[in-house]
Amino acid sequence: MASPPQTAPHLFDRALLRAHQARARRDGAVTFLLERAVEDTLDRLAAVARQFSAAADVGTPEAAVEAALRGRVASIERVDLGDTESLRLAPESRDLVVSALALQFVNDLPGVLAQIRRALKPDGLLLAAMLGGDTLTELRQSFAAAEAECEGGVSPRVIPFADLRDVGALLQRAGFALPVTDVDRVVVRYASVFALMADLRRMGATNIMFERRRTPTRRATMLRMAEIYAERFADADGRIRATFDIVFLSGWAPHESQQKPLQPGSAKASLEAAVKGRKP
Repeated sequence: MASPPQTAPHLFDRALLRAHQARARRDGAVTFLLERAVEDTLDRLAAVARQFSAAADVGTPEAAVEAALRGRVASIERVDLGDTESLRLAPESRDLVVSALALQFVNDLPGVLAQIRRALKPDGLLLAAMLGGDTLTELRQSFAAAEAECEGGVSPRVIPFADLRDVGALLQRAGFALPVTDVDRVVVRYASVFALMADLRRMGATNIMFERRRTPTRRATMLRMAEIYAERFADADGRIRATFDIVFLSGWAPHESQQKPLQPGSAKASLEAAVKGRKP
């Protein structure tokens, strides 16, 4: 008997994500990471010597990508990543898909990448940026140590992030040609962990995991977490560090004009070099 088809685990409550993002906009969104990701994505796109006629912006929280591309492409459509994560893009209908700081919150990243691949015309381009790697590793470690010490167990506090190698493998699995990934590590300093957590709230990036703790964190645990964070991740002036890894990914829909892929493990070019090498 054939095995039933596997479904992606539902890690993230996407309805809660939308609520958090709406709250962040009401409170005054903190957008420095998004602005950096959008700027770098557009810089990479500017290095591609070709014109694009039909683009889609998949899931970017704000309209920055859409606004910047309006003079570069004939048409662009913002595509929401809803609860079902169905993009509803017609096959081979786009020659460019971009996304900034959205893909880290999808439950089925392989499925979304496959949908994007199907939506691209031959020799169409995907350019995306997502949080990954060691993002918020300091906060994760500090919460885990405090909960183990104060409560005898650990609950999910920071979402799991894909690393660079995983993302590259997923691009290949989805059928992209010439997949390239690289990472921009941003280390931000804060007066305290509570200032960091306030920024995360105003980014709309607080905990949306289905397995998150549903009861308020005990005051003693929170204070101990802050102490551990300061002990392990503070500079000499007392300010703490927070790591954000922005993973950039690109891939092309296969076309006969493209160069042959390198042998596994032999790629040395950066994402910027790869997109600069494309011809119109």
